[in-house]
Amino acid sequence: MTDEQFDELRPSAFAIAYRMLGSVSEAEDVVQEGFLRLHRASEGSERIESPRAYLSTVVSRLSLDHLRSARVRRETYVGEWLPEPLVASANDDPAHKAEMADSLSLAFLVLLESLSPEQRAAFLLREVFDEPYDRIAEIVGTSEQNARQLAARARRHVDERRPRFEASREQREELATRFFAAAEEGDLEGLEELLAHDVVLHGDGGGKAPAIRRALHGRARVARRLIAVLRAGTRLGLTSRREEVNGQPGALYFDLEGRLIKVMILDVAEGQIQGVSSILNPDKLRHLGPVGDVGALLRERG
Repeated sequence: MTDEQFDELRPSAFAIAYRMLGSVSEAEDVVQEGFLRLHRASEGSERIESPRAYLSTVVSRLSLDHLRSARVRRETYVGEWLPEPLVASANDDPAHKAEMADSLSLAFLVLLESLSPEQRAAFLLREVFDEPYDRIAEIVGTSEQNARQLAARARRHVDERRPRFEASREQREELATRFFAAAEEGDLEGLEELLAHDVVLHGDGGGKAPAIRRALHGRARVARRLIAVLRAGTRLGLTSRREEVNGQPGALYFDLEGRLIKVMILDVAEGQIQGVSSILNPDKLRHLGPVGDVGALLRERG
């Protein structure tokens, strides 16, 4: 396989694996194994009419197997489990980013966690990647009729829990700018105005970094907590950089050495901020660069 073929096929394979697994590192492993199997099949006697279709089938099956075992591991995870953040590249096509933003958001990926692995696969392959039901049935290992039922049940489940009105890119950015300004200035009233009444604050430290163990609900509690956390970050000398994370506004926070400490992502819909997620587990940040130790920072400044 040429480098050009690899570069052409990799994005779609990664897109499937990441949405299935919610993990950049696991998705990379699955895609690498998929290419290895494609190479072996190409070198052997097997006739491959469409490398793209072959690769997407293999990656989907590998992801499904991985997801089944991952669900068991996540039951013993310390605190709340959140997907690994995916930071947008400056080279990404804006139209493509906008098209895929909804299926990349942390809120969407967390919602998919409530589906069975088979429902998740059927839903994603049909709704996001527009695969025909006969291929979905082949990938999931079921009949075409059952594949339709899996996708339909998953669609109903997702539709019941998704916000009815998604925000435009401009609305998201405008709300995010006001959010970060209010939070950093300690403007409690201004911050509360931007939050939905039932806003949820999520944290993922994985037992390896300080984070809330359970989700925090309600605009007053969330606003107070956010201001306290950002003030603590200022005392620790953290600096931030606004980025688009999983198709939503976010920020990366760094220590004085330029090492990544945490990623914060906003979930914006229906004209308000519906959720805020902070990912501090260093294992979920390594793909973004050198990672710092917030626990050590706290002990030093203690």
